[in-house]
Amino acid sequence: MQNTALGIQHLLAMYAGAILVPLIVGGAIGLNSEQLTYLVAVDILMCGVATILQVMSNRFFGIGLPVVLGCTFTAVGPMIAIGAEYGVSSIYGAIIVSGLVVIVISGFFGKLVKFFPPVVTGSVVTIIGITLIPVAINNMGGGQGASDFGSIPNISLAFGTLIFIVLLYRFATGFIKAISILLGIIAGTVAGVFMGKVDFTPVRESDIFHMIQPFYFGTPTFEWSPIITMTLVAIVSLVESTGVYFALGDILDKKIKKEDLTKGYRAEGIAVLLGGIFNSFPYTTFSQNVGLLQISGVKTKNVIYITGGMLIALGFIPKIAALTTIIPTSVLGGAMIAMFGMIVAQGIKMLSTIITESQENSMIIACSIGIGLGVTVVPDLFGALPTSIQILTSNGIVAGSMTAIILNILFNMLPSKKVAKQ
Repeated sequence: MQNTALGIQHLLAMYAGAILVPLIVGGAIGLNSEQLTYLVAVDILMCGVATILQVMSNRFFGIGLPVVLGCTFTAVGPMIAIGAEYGVSSIYGAIIVSGLVVIVISGFFGKLVKFFPPVVTGSVVTIIGITLIPVAINNMGGGQGASDFGSIPNISLAFGTLIFIVLLYRFATGFIKAISILLGIIAGTVAGVFMGKVDFTPVRESDIFHMIQPFYFGTPTFEWSPIITMTLVAIVSLVESTGVYFALGDILDKKIKKEDLTKGYRAEGIAVLLGGIFNSFPYTTFSQNVGLLQISGVKTKNVIYITGGMLIALGFIPKIAALTTIIPTSVLGGAMIAMFGMIVAQGIKMLSTIITESQENSMIIACSIGIGLGVTVVPDLFGALPTSIQILTSNGIVAGSMTAIILNILFNMLPSKKVAKQ
Protein backbone atom coordinates (compact mmCIF):
# COMPACT_ATOMS: atom_id res chain seq x y z
CA MET A 1 0.00 0.00 0.00
CA GLN A 2 2.88 2.34 0.82
CA ASN A 3 4.52 1.62 -2.54
CA THR A 4 1.22 2.41 -4.32
CA ALA A 5 0.94 5.76 -2.53
CA LEU A 6 4.54 6.58 -3.45
CA GLY A 7 3.86 5.53 -7.05
CA ILE A 8 0.91 7.95 -7.20
CA GLN A 9 3.22 10.71 -5.91
CA HIS A 10 5.69 10.05 -8.73
CA LEU A 11 2.82 10.05 -11.24
CA LEU A 12 1.55 13.41 -9.99
CA ALA A 13 5.06 14.89 -10.00
CA MET A 14 5.49 14.21 -13.72
CA TYR A 15 1.85 14.49 -14.86
CA ALA A 16 1.89 18.22 -15.66
CA GLY A 17 4.94 17.77 -17.89
CA ALA A 18 3.41 14.69 -19.50
CA ILE A 19 0.14 16.39 -20.49
CA LEU A 20 1.48 19.86 -21.33
CA VAL A 21 3.63 18.71 -24.25
CA PRO A 22 0.77 17.09 -26.25
CA LEU A 23 -1.59 19.96 -25.36
CA ILE A 24 0.89 22.59 -26.55
CA VAL A 25 2.03 20.77 -29.69
CA GLY A 26 -1.45 19.52 -30.59
CA GLY A 27 -2.95 22.98 -30.14
CA ALA A 28 -0.20 24.60 -32.23
CA ILE A 29 -0.56 22.21 -35.19
CA GLY A 30 -4.36 22.50 -35.22
CA LEU A 31 -5.62 19.16 -33.92
CA ASN A 32 -9.35 18.90 -33.11
CA SER A 33 -10.58 17.85 -29.65
CA GLU A 34 -10.87 14.16 -30.56
CA GLN A 35 -7.32 14.05 -31.97
CA LEU A 36 -6.01 16.01 -29.01
CA THR A 37 -7.64 13.57 -26.57
CA TYR A 38 -5.99 10.66 -28.38
CA LEU A 39 -2.61 12.44 -28.39
CA VAL A 40 -2.74 13.05 -24.62
CA ALA A 41 -3.89 9.47 -23.91
CA VAL A 42 -1.24 7.78 -26.04
CA ASP A 43 1.43 10.06 -24.60
CA ILE A 44 0.50 9.11 -21.02
CA LEU A 45 0.57 5.42 -21.99
CA MET A 46 3.95 5.72 -23.74
CA CYS A 47 5.41 7.53 -20.72
CA GLY A 48 4.60 4.36 -18.77
CA VAL A 49 6.07 2.07 -21.44
CA ALA A 50 9.25 4.19 -21.68
CA THR A 51 9.62 4.21 -17.88
CA ILE A 52 9.33 0.42 -17.57
CA LEU A 53 11.77 -0.10 -20.48
CA GLN A 54 14.34 1.95 -18.57
CA VAL A 55 13.71 0.57 -15.06
CA MET A 56 13.98 -3.07 -16.08
CA SER A 57 17.50 -4.16 -16.86
CA ASN A 58 18.50 -6.99 -19.19
CA ARG A 59 21.41 -7.72 -21.51
CA PHE A 60 20.24 -5.30 -24.18
CA PHE A 61 18.48 -2.30 -22.65
CA GLY A 62 17.43 -0.62 -19.40
CA ILE A 63 19.73 1.10 -16.91
CA GLY A 64 17.90 -0.51 -13.99
CA LEU A 65 17.60 2.66 -11.90
CA PRO A 66 14.39 4.06 -10.35
CA VAL A 67 13.92 6.68 -13.05
CA VAL A 68 10.71 8.02 -14.61
CA LEU A 69 10.60 8.96 -18.29
CA GLY A 70 8.39 11.57 -19.90
CA CYS A 71 8.23 13.58 -23.11
CA THR A 72 11.08 16.05 -23.38
CA PHE A 73 10.23 19.75 -23.46
CA THR A 74 13.23 20.39 -25.69
CA ALA A 75 11.21 18.78 -28.51
CA VAL A 76 8.22 21.15 -28.24
CA GLY A 77 9.56 24.06 -30.29
CA PRO A 78 11.11 21.87 -33.01
CA MET A 79 7.93 19.77 -33.36
CA ILE A 80 5.75 22.86 -33.71
CA ALA A 81 8.11 24.31 -36.34
CA ILE A 82 8.27 21.01 -38.26
CA GLY A 83 4.50 20.60 -38.15
CA ALA A 84 3.95 24.12 -39.47
CA GLU A 85 6.35 23.71 -42.39
CA TYR A 86 6.24 20.01 -43.29
CA GLY A 87 3.06 18.64 -41.67
CA VAL A 88 2.30 16.18 -38.86
CA SER A 89 3.54 13.15 -40.81
CA SER A 90 7.03 14.65 -41.02
CA ILE A 91 7.16 15.11 -37.22
CA TYR A 92 6.76 11.39 -36.69
CA GLY A 93 9.09 10.41 -39.51
CA ALA A 94 11.79 12.54 -37.88
CA ILE A 95 11.12 11.05 -34.42
CA ILE A 96 11.36 7.49 -35.77
CA VAL A 97 14.71 8.16 -37.46
CA SER A 98 16.08 9.98 -34.40
CA GLY A 99 15.14 6.97 -32.25
CA LEU A 100 16.96 4.63 -34.63
CA VAL A 101 20.01 6.92 -34.56
CA VAL A 102 20.07 6.84 -30.74
CA ILE A 103 19.85 3.02 -30.76
CA VAL A 104 22.73 2.81 -33.27
CA ILE A 105 25.02 5.24 -31.41
CA SER A 106 24.15 3.97 -27.91
CA GLY A 107 27.23 1.71 -27.79
CA PHE A 108 29.72 4.48 -28.43
CA PHE A 109 27.84 7.65 -27.42
CA GLY A 110 30.17 7.98 -24.43
CA LYS A 111 32.92 8.83 -26.93
CA LEU A 112 30.71 11.37 -28.73
CA VAL A 113 29.86 13.22 -25.51
CA LYS A 114 33.04 15.28 -25.90
CA PHE A 115 31.35 17.04 -28.84
CA PHE A 116 28.49 18.06 -26.53
CA PRO A 117 30.04 19.70 -23.46
CA PRO A 118 27.99 22.11 -21.30
CA VAL A 119 28.84 25.05 -23.56
CA VAL A 120 27.06 23.28 -26.46
CA THR A 121 24.15 21.63 -24.63
CA GLY A 122 23.58 24.71 -22.46
CA SER A 123 23.39 26.92 -25.56
CA VAL A 124 20.95 24.52 -27.26
CA VAL A 125 18.69 24.28 -24.20
CA THR A 126 18.73 28.08 -23.81
CA ILE A 127 17.82 28.60 -27.49
CA ILE A 128 14.95 26.11 -27.24
CA GLY A 129 13.60 27.76 -24.08
CA ILE A 130 13.80 31.27 -25.51
CA THR A 131 12.05 30.27 -28.75
CA LEU A 132 9.18 28.73 -26.73
CA ILE A 133 8.36 31.89 -24.77
CA PRO A 134 6.31 33.48 -27.65
CA VAL A 135 4.13 30.31 -27.68
CA ALA A 136 3.41 30.83 -23.98
CA ILE A 137 2.66 34.54 -24.41
CA ASN A 138 0.23 33.84 -27.26
CA ASN A 139 -1.57 31.28 -25.12
CA MET A 140 -1.79 33.71 -22.21
CA GLY A 141 -3.85 35.94 -24.47
CA GLY A 142 -6.18 33.06 -25.37
CA GLY A 143 -4.33 31.54 -28.30
CA GLN A 144 -3.10 33.04 -31.56
CA GLY A 145 -6.05 34.10 -33.71
CA ALA A 146 -8.59 33.84 -30.87
CA SER A 147 -11.53 36.27 -31.21
CA ASP A 148 -11.09 37.33 -27.56
CA PHE A 149 -7.29 37.50 -27.68
CA GLY A 150 -5.91 39.63 -24.87
CA SER A 151 -9.30 40.04 -23.18
CA ILE A 152 -9.46 40.80 -19.45
CA PRO A 153 -10.79 37.28 -18.58
CA ASN A 154 -7.93 35.62 -20.51
CA ILE A 155 -5.26 37.85 -18.98
CA SER A 156 -6.76 37.39 -15.50
CA LEU A 157 -6.78 33.60 -15.82
CA ALA A 158 -3.23 33.50 -17.18
CA PHE A 159 -1.67 35.74 -14.55
CA GLY A 160 -3.84 34.25 -11.80
CA THR A 161 -2.50 30.80 -12.68
CA LEU A 162 1.08 32.04 -12.86
CA ILE A 163 0.83 33.90 -9.53
CA PHE A 164 -0.72 30.82 -7.87
CA ILE A 165 2.18 28.67 -9.13
CA VAL A 166 4.78 31.21 -7.97
CA LEU A 167 3.22 31.48 -4.49
CA LEU A 168 3.08 27.70 -4.13
CA TYR A 169 6.68 27.43 -5.25
CA ARG A 170 7.69 30.10 -2.73
CA PHE A 171 5.78 28.99 0.35
CA ALA A 172 5.10 25.26 -0.14
CA THR A 173 7.65 22.56 0.59
CA GLY A 174 8.36 18.97 -0.37
CA PHE A 175 5.84 17.17 -2.55
CA ILE A 176 3.40 20.12 -2.81
CA LYS A 177 6.20 22.29 -4.18
CA ALA A 178 7.13 19.52 -6.64
CA ILE A 179 3.61 19.50 -8.13
CA SER A 180 3.02 23.29 -7.95
CA ILE A 181 2.51 23.60 -11.72
CA LEU A 182 -0.06 20.78 -11.78
CA LEU A 183 -1.93 22.37 -8.85
CA GLY A 184 -1.79 25.75 -10.60
CA ILE A 185 -3.35 24.29 -13.75
CA ILE A 186 -6.12 22.66 -11.69
CA ALA A 187 -6.82 25.90 -9.80
CA GLY A 188 -6.85 27.92 -13.02
CA THR A 189 -9.25 25.47 -14.69
CA VAL A 190 -11.62 25.60 -11.71
CA ALA A 191 -11.58 29.40 -11.92
CA GLY A 192 -12.23 29.07 -15.67
CA VAL A 193 -15.35 26.99 -14.96
CA PHE A 194 -16.86 29.84 -12.92
CA MET A 195 -15.89 32.32 -15.67
CA GLY A 196 -17.60 30.23 -18.37
CA LYS A 197 -14.31 29.43 -20.12
CA VAL A 198 -14.52 25.63 -19.83
CA ASP A 199 -16.47 23.38 -22.22
CA PHE A 200 -17.03 19.81 -20.96
CA THR A 201 -18.25 18.53 -24.35
CA PRO A 202 -14.98 16.65 -25.16
CA VAL A 203 -15.26 14.75 -21.86
CA ARG A 204 -18.91 13.78 -22.46
CA GLU A 205 -18.23 12.68 -26.03
CA SER A 206 -15.06 10.68 -25.36
CA ASP A 207 -15.06 6.92 -24.89
CA ILE A 208 -14.43 5.23 -21.56
CA PHE A 209 -11.91 2.83 -23.14
CA HIS A 210 -9.98 2.77 -26.40
CA MET A 211 -7.11 0.94 -28.07
CA ILE A 212 -4.06 2.75 -29.32
CA GLN A 213 -2.96 2.24 -32.90
CA PRO A 214 0.30 2.83 -34.76
CA PHE A 215 0.44 5.72 -37.24
CA TYR A 216 -2.84 7.19 -36.01
CA PHE A 217 -2.07 10.47 -37.79
CA GLY A 218 -1.08 8.82 -41.09
CA THR A 219 1.98 7.34 -42.73
CA PRO A 220 5.17 9.11 -41.61
CA THR A 221 7.18 11.10 -44.13
CA PHE A 222 10.90 11.76 -44.03
CA GLU A 223 12.53 15.15 -44.64
CA TRP A 224 16.19 15.94 -43.97
CA SER A 225 15.75 19.14 -41.99
CA PRO A 226 13.23 17.70 -39.49
CA ILE A 227 15.35 14.54 -39.12
CA ILE A 228 18.48 16.56 -38.31
CA THR A 229 16.47 18.72 -35.89
CA MET A 230 14.95 15.83 -33.95
CA THR A 231 18.26 13.93 -33.91
CA LEU A 232 19.93 16.94 -32.28
CA VAL A 233 17.07 17.10 -29.77
CA ALA A 234 17.54 13.38 -29.01
CA ILE A 235 21.29 13.81 -28.49
CA VAL A 236 20.78 16.76 -26.15
CA SER A 237 18.29 14.60 -24.22
CA LEU A 238 20.92 11.83 -23.95
CA VAL A 239 23.41 14.29 -22.49
CA GLU A 240 20.81 15.48 -19.95
CA SER A 241 19.88 11.87 -19.11
CA THR A 242 23.54 11.06 -18.48
CA GLY A 243 23.55 13.65 -15.72
CA VAL A 244 20.40 12.11 -14.21
CA TYR A 245 21.92 8.61 -14.33
CA PHE A 246 25.00 9.73 -12.41
CA ALA A 247 22.88 11.70 -9.94
CA LEU A 248 20.82 8.58 -9.23
CA GLY A 249 24.01 6.55 -8.97
CA ASP A 250 25.22 8.90 -6.22
CA ILE A 251 21.86 8.70 -4.39
CA LEU A 252 21.85 4.89 -4.54
CA ASP A 253 25.62 4.50 -3.94
CA LYS A 254 25.85 2.59 -7.21
CA LYS A 255 28.72 3.01 -9.63
CA ILE A 256 27.43 3.66 -13.16
CA LYS A 257 29.49 1.65 -15.65
CA LYS A 258 29.91 2.11 -19.39
CA GLU A 259 27.65 -0.86 -20.13
CA ASP A 260 24.96 0.64 -17.87
CA LEU A 261 25.04 3.87 -19.85
CA THR A 262 24.86 1.94 -23.14
CA LYS A 263 21.74 0.05 -22.00
CA GLY A 264 20.23 3.31 -20.70
CA TYR A 265 20.83 5.08 -24.00
CA ARG A 266 19.45 2.10 -25.92
CA ALA A 267 16.27 2.04 -23.82
CA GLU A 268 15.81 5.76 -24.45
CA GLY A 269 16.28 5.19 -28.19
CA ILE A 270 13.66 2.41 -28.17
CA ALA A 271 11.28 4.74 -26.29
CA VAL A 272 11.80 7.48 -28.90
CA LEU A 273 11.27 4.98 -31.75
CA LEU A 274 8.03 3.71 -30.19
CA GLY A 275 6.96 7.32 -29.65
CA GLY A 276 7.26 7.93 -33.39
CA ILE A 277 5.43 4.74 -34.33
CA PHE A 278 2.50 5.37 -31.97
CA ASN A 279 2.36 9.10 -32.73
CA SER A 280 3.45 10.39 -29.35
CA PHE A 281 6.79 12.03 -28.48
CA PRO A 282 10.52 11.60 -27.81
CA TYR A 283 11.10 10.50 -24.21
CA THR A 284 13.79 11.36 -21.68
CA THR A 285 14.45 11.06 -17.96
CA PHE A 286 12.47 13.42 -15.71
CA SER A 287 14.72 15.12 -13.17
CA GLN A 288 11.77 16.23 -10.99
CA ASN A 289 11.19 12.61 -10.03
CA VAL A 290 14.82 12.35 -8.88
CA GLY A 291 14.07 15.22 -6.49
CA LEU A 292 10.97 13.40 -5.26
CA LEU A 293 13.10 10.29 -4.72
CA GLN A 294 15.34 12.31 -2.42
CA ILE A 295 12.37 13.85 -0.60
CA SER A 296 10.66 10.50 0.08
CA GLY A 297 13.87 8.60 0.82
CA VAL A 298 12.33 5.48 -0.77
CA LYS A 299 14.63 4.28 -3.55
CA THR A 300 13.15 0.92 -4.61
CA LYS A 301 12.38 0.22 -8.27
CA ASN A 302 9.06 -1.35 -7.29
CA VAL A 303 7.58 2.12 -6.73
CA ILE A 304 8.55 3.18 -10.28
CA TYR A 305 7.13 -0.04 -11.75
CA ILE A 306 3.81 0.89 -10.10
CA THR A 307 4.03 4.42 -11.55
CA GLY A 308 4.69 3.01 -15.03
CA GLY A 309 1.79 0.57 -14.71
CA MET A 310 -0.61 3.33 -13.66
CA LEU A 311 0.49 5.51 -16.59
CA ILE A 312 -0.15 2.66 -19.03
CA ALA A 313 -3.59 2.00 -17.51
CA LEU A 314 -4.54 5.70 -17.71
CA GLY A 315 -3.52 5.76 -21.37
CA PHE A 316 -6.36 3.36 -22.22
CA ILE A 317 -8.99 5.67 -20.64
CA PRO A 318 -9.61 8.60 -22.99
CA LYS A 319 -12.11 10.26 -20.64
CA ILE A 320 -9.24 11.07 -18.29
CA ALA A 321 -7.19 12.37 -21.21
CA ALA A 322 -10.18 14.44 -22.36
CA LEU A 323 -10.25 16.17 -18.97
CA THR A 324 -6.89 17.73 -19.82
CA THR A 325 -8.15 19.11 -23.16
CA ILE A 326 -10.73 21.34 -21.44
CA ILE A 327 -8.04 23.40 -19.69
CA PRO A 328 -8.47 27.02 -20.89
CA THR A 329 -5.72 28.12 -23.26
CA SER A 330 -4.90 31.13 -21.09
CA VAL A 331 -4.42 28.87 -18.05
CA LEU A 332 -1.97 26.79 -20.07
CA GLY A 333 -0.21 29.99 -21.08
CA GLY A 334 0.32 31.02 -17.48
CA ALA A 335 1.72 27.59 -16.59
CA MET A 336 3.88 27.56 -19.73
CA ILE A 337 5.62 30.79 -18.74
CA ALA A 338 6.84 29.04 -15.59
CA MET A 339 7.77 25.80 -17.36
CA PHE A 340 9.45 27.33 -20.41
CA GLY A 341 11.17 29.89 -18.21
CA MET A 342 12.58 26.96 -16.25
CA ILE A 343 14.03 25.57 -19.50
CA VAL A 344 15.81 28.88 -20.10
CA ALA A 345 16.96 28.87 -16.46
CA GLN A 346 18.27 25.31 -16.87
CA GLY A 347 20.23 26.37 -19.95
CA ILE A 348 21.67 29.38 -18.12
CA LYS A 349 22.56 27.14 -15.17
CA MET A 350 24.45 24.81 -17.50
CA LEU A 351 26.27 27.78 -19.03
CA SER A 352 27.02 29.55 -15.75
CA THR A 353 29.61 26.96 -14.77
CA ILE A 354 31.71 27.46 -17.90
CA ILE A 355 31.06 30.99 -19.15
CA THR A 356 33.79 32.41 -16.91
CA GLU A 357 36.32 29.73 -17.83
CA SER A 358 37.41 31.46 -21.03
CA GLN A 359 36.56 34.21 -23.47
CA GLU A 360 36.29 31.50 -26.11
CA ASN A 361 33.30 29.94 -24.35
CA SER A 362 31.65 33.37 -24.17
CA MET A 363 32.08 33.71 -27.94
CA ILE A 364 30.60 30.24 -28.57
CA ILE A 365 27.55 31.09 -26.44
CA ALA A 366 27.13 34.54 -27.99
CA CYS A 367 27.27 33.35 -31.59
CA SER A 368 25.20 30.18 -31.18
CA ILE A 369 22.35 31.83 -29.25
CA GLY A 370 22.49 34.88 -31.53
CA ILE A 371 22.24 32.75 -34.68
CA GLY A 372 19.64 30.42 -33.21
CA LEU A 373 17.33 33.18 -32.02
CA GLY A 374 17.96 35.32 -35.12
CA VAL A 375 17.03 32.57 -37.58
CA THR A 376 13.92 31.80 -35.51
CA VAL A 377 12.78 35.43 -35.66
CA VAL A 378 13.82 35.97 -39.31
CA PRO A 379 13.50 32.53 -40.97
CA ASP A 380 13.92 33.94 -44.52
CA LEU A 381 17.47 35.15 -43.84
CA PHE A 382 19.02 32.29 -45.85
CA GLY A 383 16.23 32.01 -48.42
CA ALA A 384 18.63 32.68 -51.32
CA LEU A 385 20.88 29.73 -50.50
CA PRO A 386 20.57 26.32 -52.22
CA THR A 387 17.98 23.97 -50.72
CA SER A 388 20.67 21.49 -49.63
CA ILE A 389 22.28 24.17 -47.45
CA GLN A 390 18.95 25.48 -46.14
CA ILE A 391 18.51 22.10 -44.43
CA LEU A 392 21.00 23.39 -41.85
CA THR A 393 20.02 27.06 -41.87
CA SER A 394 16.23 27.25 -42.06
CA ASN A 395 15.65 26.10 -38.47
CA GLY A 396 16.92 28.27 -35.62
CA ILE A 397 17.60 25.36 -33.29
CA VAL A 398 19.58 23.45 -35.92
CA ALA A 399 21.49 26.59 -36.98
CA GLY A 400 22.29 27.54 -33.39
CA SER A 401 23.27 23.98 -32.46
CA MET A 402 25.54 23.55 -35.46
CA THR A 403 27.15 26.92 -34.69
CA ALA A 404 27.83 25.81 -31.10
CA ILE A 405 29.26 22.43 -32.18
CA ILE A 406 31.55 23.92 -34.87
CA LEU A 407 32.80 26.75 -32.64
CA ASN A 408 33.42 24.34 -29.76
CA ILE A 409 35.59 22.21 -32.06
CA LEU A 410 37.40 25.33 -33.29
CA PHE A 411 38.05 26.88 -29.89
CA ASN A 412 38.25 23.93 -27.51
CA MET A 413 39.22 20.81 -29.45
CA LEU A 414 41.68 21.83 -32.18
CA PRO A 415 45.25 22.28 -30.92
CA SER A 416 46.14 25.94 -30.60
CA LYS A 417 49.37 27.30 -32.03
CA LYS A 418 51.66 28.85 -29.49
CA VAL A 419 53.07 32.21 -30.44
CA ALA A 420 56.79 31.89 -30.91
CA LYS A 421 58.94 34.08 -28.66
CA GLN A 422 60.77 36.86 -30.45
